[in-house]
Amino acid sequence: MPTDIAFPRWTQFLIISAAFVVVVAGMRVAAPLLIPVFLSIFIAIICWPPLFWMHKKGLPDWIAVMLVLSGVIIIISMLAVMVGSSIDSFARNLPGYQARLSSELFTLIHWVESHGVDVSEDVFMEYLDPGKLLRIAGKTLSGFGSAFTNTLMILFTVGFIFFEAFELPKKMKKAFGENVQTAGFEYFLESVRQYLGIKSATSAATGIAVTLMLMVLGVDFPILWGVVAFLLNFIPNIGSIIAAIPVVLLASVQLGLDIALYTLIGFLTINTVIGSIIEPRLLGQGLGLSTLVVFLSLIFWGWVFGPTGMFLSVPFTMILKIAFASSDETRWIAVLLGTAGVRD
Repeated sequence: MPTDIAFPRWTQFLIISAAFVVVVAGMRVAAPLLIPVFLSIFIAIICWPPLFWMHKKGLPDWIAVMLVLSGVIIIISMLAVMVGSSIDSFARNLPGYQARLSSELFTLIHWVESHGVDVSEDVFMEYLDPGKLLRIAGKTLSGFGSAFTNTLMILFTVGFIFFEAFELPKKMKKAFGENVQTAGFEYFLESVRQYLGIKSATSAATGIAVTLMLMVLGVDFPILWGVVAFLLNFIPNIGSIIAAIPVVLLASVQLGLDIALYTLIGFLTINTVIGSIIEPRLLGQGLGLSTLVVFLSLIFWGWVFGPTGMFLSVPFTMILKIAFASSDETRWIAVLLGTAGVRD
């Protein structure tokens, strides 16, 4: 009696689509549990290079793990103190910022009307109110902050991932031997580590540059906006725009249009140098995503996991692209996800 059943292509498509819907629905329901796990995996991959370096130097695994975890704890603690207080201050000052921004908008509307252009204030404030962007920024920042409330669980998970990472290659070779599957899996892991490592380094450089620029210009909460620039730099093409809009509005309200213009020029310069010149040279070809794919992944993962999903959207999609590219059967999907003219 035959055991393999060949389904028509349309039937396979319906089965895969139904499974996808079920999986996504389950992920959305389990988001409170999955978000700390995904953050732990993300942090573990970023911290793998120094851990692997100490492992190669002959340091005992448990000492290497404790040293890296200690560094992670120090960094997270410093960011929690600085960014947490900045988020609280920004939330307290938000109504004042909105009121001053609305006053400037009414002044602009009256100036436009004085030159013979009829502008409806109600329609403008309902559909084009920049104050809404500040409110959205405040809610998004609160969402990012709440994602790290399970810090202890995240750190424990990172530690266990580290210990498992040392044993995983041995387990793979013992289970499958030296074959194509093992080589493909190792290539996949190395590509993911390379991408996230370089992306994290360039994002950190972007965040530091934005922080220093805002300190020089005197814009409020420079460290907070530097962290936001670091996080949103993981979203290519549109992440830098999203990061710049609330800061430019804040600079306009706080210090005037001239400082807002300098802030905008600073953002453009930083993202041009790092995002368009340095980062592509480090990443090389084959690790790009279509702008449409970036935008859709931002919407999709943001809908599934909230603000944390927006931050992890492109790393998630990039990992999927690398996984598809590592197999001849699914390489065409990786090509469709990538940019035109990129060879995978």
